[in-house]
Amino acid sequence: MKKLVLVLVTAGAVLAAALIPAGPPVVAAAPGFGTAVSALRQSTWQTNKPVNAVAIAGNNVFVGGLFTRVRPPGKKLGEGEAVRTYLASFSRTSGNASSFAPVLNGAVYSIAVSLDQKWIVVGGDFTTVNGKTRNRIAMFNAATGALASFAPSVATRVKAVAIYGNSVFFGGSFGRVNNTVRNKLAAVALNSGALLPWNPDADGDVYAVDVADNGTKVYAGGPFRTVHKQHHNTLVSLNNSTGDPIAMPAEAWIPEPTSKCLTRVKDIDTYGSKVFVSNGGDGTGCYDGILAADVATGKLLWQSKCLGATEAVKAIGNWLYKGSHAHNCSPDDPSYFKDGSGTHYLLAHSGVTGKLGPWFPNTDADPTSTTKVGPLAMAATGTDLWVGGDFLKVNGVGQQGITRFTNAIGGAKAPAPAAPAANSPVPNKVGLSFKTVVDPDNITLTYKIYQGSRLVGTWNRNTYSWQAAQLVTYTDNGVKSGQKVNYRVEVLDGRNVVKSATSVTVQVK
Repeated sequence: MKKLVLVLVTAGAVLAAALIPAGPPVVAAAPGFGTAVSALRQSTWQTNKPVNAVAIAGNNVFVGGLFTRVRPPGKKLGEGEAVRTYLASFSRTSGNASSFAPVLNGAVYSIAVSLDQKWIVVGGDFTTVNGKTRNRIAMFNAATGALASFAPSVATRVKAVAIYGNSVFFGGSFGRVNNTVRNKLAAVALNSGALLPWNPDADGDVYAVDVADNGTKVYAGGPFRTVHKQHHNTLVSLNNSTGDPIAMPAEAWIPEPTSKCLTRVKDIDTYGSKVFVSNGGDGTGCYDGILAADVATGKLLWQSKCLGATEAVKAIGNWLYKGSHAHNCSPDDPSYFKDGSGTHYLLAHSGVTGKLGPWFPNTDADPTSTTKVGPLAMAATGTDLWVGGDFLKVNGVGQQGITRFTNAIGGAKAPAPAAPAANSPVPNKVGLSFKTVVDPDNITLTYKIYQGSRLVGTWNRNTYSWQAAQLVTYTDNGVKSGQKVNYRVEVLDGRNVVKSATSVTVQVK
């Protein structure tokens, strides 16, 4: 969990929450990008197979999954590898692998950090850690990496873990914990591993668990239909001490299953007064989106219905980042991308309105993996976002399993615009035109045309990767017949200035 992290968001990033596409142009944030982090991929070690879980404790980023090796950035599979069996840690500041190398005999699916940042609890399929019995759940000292004596025994897979105070809440496919009946959801004491009376009793697997920042509610999601013998379709809010369900009106916005469509909660992230819930559906056009609900009332705040299962969500300030295989967001807004524009594996929504924000990096999905969906897990502080999954590339460059994005000043630069087209069909005038370009971490860009050192004109234009470039036209009246003049274009994203690689020369009629 991320509860103790203080998030600072630049004033420019808050202003950018006006978003797209309607309304006044979005002003780029002062750092040169429009959301809390840039779309630039930062240097990070890699894994040889998918990452299912990511968590941050201090300067340590813990990752778990199906991998058995890690390797430096830029290295191909098999080059410079170090053994890490299903669990590893990297430096937040450098992205380098640490010496943390516990030996697990099975996959990791979830990692949670205690509020004091001293402990991490991991869940998965393993039954031993460093040769000691640890049935599907284990705890480590976050600073030293030492295995703790904490040793509850869970019958089968632990898929999701969350910690609040001295309680460790977890969910999965199990039916017993410490040889006591606990159907799919349970809680144990952090300091001893003792089973707690918390017993929601779900009738189907649990994929996601998180606790409200104030500790009052525990949220769970997965392909279940009842909890505590009450109907709850794939999402439930629970009392943190009794496990009894608490009314959450936003549940009703997730469609009930039909013979053609089945959707289930894949991830939950609580942040301040909000809880964000992501879904993935089976069947054409089934609900794959995100809902945001108020923690206090459980009422819906907004909902995105983009198609393409949303596997992971993580909030930073006023932004909600998501990992999905979104291929059609026109259900949210007709101006958003439709089928045919490719798969948008990484996107950001405004945490306030739900509209798409100015952040467009991308990954791929490993076609030989078992999941084949791209991003699967996210973790963040106020300054960085880590993404794990089954991908092989990030922003078109080889980077397997894990990547990170930060708020380092500068951000991605827009590509160099082409030189403007120019002609002079009538005396004392030059007709000019140029095409817009796309910046991966800004929407509104500023364009300037210069004739020599003279500023001819300035334009703000919204640009989106899924739309055709806009053609901007203008007539320069500041020239005289007989002149031979030269024009170039510059594009600005709030910090970076990119000039056209070439210019155009025209004889004024």
